[in-house]
Amino acid sequence: MNHLYKNIAMWLIIIATVVLMFNLISYKQPTANKISFTDFIASVEEGSISEVTIQGNDISGKFEGEKPFVTYSPQYPDLINKLRSSGVRITAAPVVDSPSWGTIFVSWFPMILLIGVWVFFMRQMQGGGGKAMSFGKSKAKLLTEEQHKITFADVAGIEEAKDELEEIVEFLRDPKKFTKLGGRIPKGVLLVGAPGTGKTLLAKAIAGEAGVPFFTISGSDFVEMFVGVGASRVRDLFMQGKKNAPCLIFIDEIDAVGRHRGAGLGGGHDEREQTLNQLLVEMDGFESNEGVIIIAATNRPDVLDPALLRPGRFDRNVVVSKPDVKGREAILKVHVSKSPLSDDVKLDEIARGTPGFSGADLANLVNEAALMAARKGKDKIEQEEFDSAKDKLLMGTERRSMVITDDEKKNTAYHEAGHTLVARLIPNTDPIHKVSIIPRGMALGVTQQLPIDERHTYNTEYLLNNVAVLMGGRAAEEIVLKHMTTGAGNDIERATEIARKMICEWGMSEKLGPLSFGKKDEQVFLGRDIGQSRDFSEETAIAIDAEMKEIVTGNYNRAYKLLEEHLDELHGLAEALLEKESLDGAEIDAIIFGNTEDNAGEASEASEAAKVSEPDRPDKPAKTPAKESDDKGDKGRGHTGKLGYIVD
Repeated sequence: MNHLYKNIAMWLIIIATVVLMFNLISYKQPTANKISFTDFIASVEEGSISEVTIQGNDISGKFEGEKPFVTYSPQYPDLINKLRSSGVRITAAPVVDSPSWGTIFVSWFPMILLIGVWVFFMRQMQGGGGKAMSFGKSKAKLLTEEQHKITFADVAGIEEAKDELEEIVEFLRDPKKFTKLGGRIPKGVLLVGAPGTGKTLLAKAIAGEAGVPFFTISGSDFVEMFVGVGASRVRDLFMQGKKNAPCLIFIDEIDAVGRHRGAGLGGGHDEREQTLNQLLVEMDGFESNEGVIIIAATNRPDVLDPALLRPGRFDRNVVVSKPDVKGREAILKVHVSKSPLSDDVKLDEIARGTPGFSGADLANLVNEAALMAARKGKDKIEQEEFDSAKDKLLMGTERRSMVITDDEKKNTAYHEAGHTLVARLIPNTDPIHKVSIIPRGMALGVTQQLPIDERHTYNTEYLLNNVAVLMGGRAAEEIVLKHMTTGAGNDIERATEIARKMICEWGMSEKLGPLSFGKKDEQVFLGRDIGQSRDFSEETAIAIDAEMKEIVTGNYNRAYKLLEEHLDELHGLAEALLEKESLDGAEIDAIIFGNTEDNAGEASEASEAAKVSEPDRPDKPAKTPAKESDDKGDKGRGHTGKLGYIVD
């Protein structure tokens, strides 16, 4: 802002000076012989003056020889008579005042406006900055101490990442502690993690804890419309860093400028590659940048250039993962610290019921609960609001105004009852949390499962059971209603996908063996996989199709048989859903197993069966999220809920 004010003042001074000089030149009097009034009277009496012009007290005229003169006339009463008697030609002229500043401004305002508009557009075309030709300057912002409002105390749930970054802060505070043993400060730290896990929050906490200058910039701020601007801004950024060393530079979303070189249609983006090359040289080139630490964040480390990731540039890769149950509880405590809570709120239960949630998801959960409590006019947030907020985030907003026919509602009830009953009767499946036939989001009904423990690997039995649960909705429709609907479309799609991954990616087929089929074509410039090439024969493709069909249809028949054997329980669940529209886990167990202690023990044993740990597999690990089976009706809508069965 100071640069802006200085530039405005400079231009105003220049414009005022030009206007003043122009007016001084415009109103300059013509050169003439200046005589005294006494000599003027004598010349009149002698008859040597031919004509005069009187303008107020000023008299100008000409002698007989056409020589001009000027003089100043005092109050002389006989002047006119004397001039007339001498035969002098007299001309009277009005008095002209000197121009005022107001008159000058009004006359020059259009020109000043045009100049101002021209200057404004020229500065916009230069890409910002505080002065002319500043588009090559870095857009990094220097955070002041007053802006350091976040510390490590505000960061929870990612303790390992905090420990590594706290070590860097300690190095900046006391470098001798490390250098005396021959250690050197890391040149760069790359924060890697899914969206919403807290990468930028960690960077803000470092800025609040470090006590050194902290520059922040986005990866997209380097490249603009002019060629060479990105490399120039990188040079300027590190030049500012050297002047303020030791300092920290945070580059958010570095994949915008650090993508793999040589990838792209037509050979790549030269301007972006120039920017990346300059960044590589500045981080570890011939010139030393001691005391300048780069912290970068991205959720796409797979597309970054290998030269950017080597030691000496980014010495440390800090993985910011999604929090576990203890981490989620710690994050919830941070977010509810400024909210009044009722005594019935149990954060540990909320943490157990939100597997797969990131820090941003939990912040959104607390905010939704607070808004719901405020909407109801409450002074404190109760457990009811947290449960409603969780259901809204997992399953979507209730659509009670949606008009559904009785037949469609009955079909949805039996569909969801089929999912629920199969999931509850088959061991080694995640417990049912809630089932509802209230339309939510894009679905007409939802069956939600929540895992008891965090899962990182999945065994074959668990995956086959999930396929059976998915097919339970279609089986219930056929058994009771004797027809098939489009509501099972998403279930079939997900069951087929699980079967395909079991055979082609995880090697879980007895006939085909532990082999991987299908090679992904990864195009880095698009940032995603755009296809899958076949690296197997037609005979193998036929065998894969047969295996997939066997897995899906086999578990469909398994669910069908199970529902036929427990038809009374299926009718009981569907009738309860038609009456109450939503059932929780306890109500479901009461319908299926009854309320006696013996049956309660049977339900407990079925639940404990899901806790059996699976042996370790070399499969790709993944967090187990909440799972939802949804009935989409005949409108072709997509999958409801934000979390699916398997997160790769």
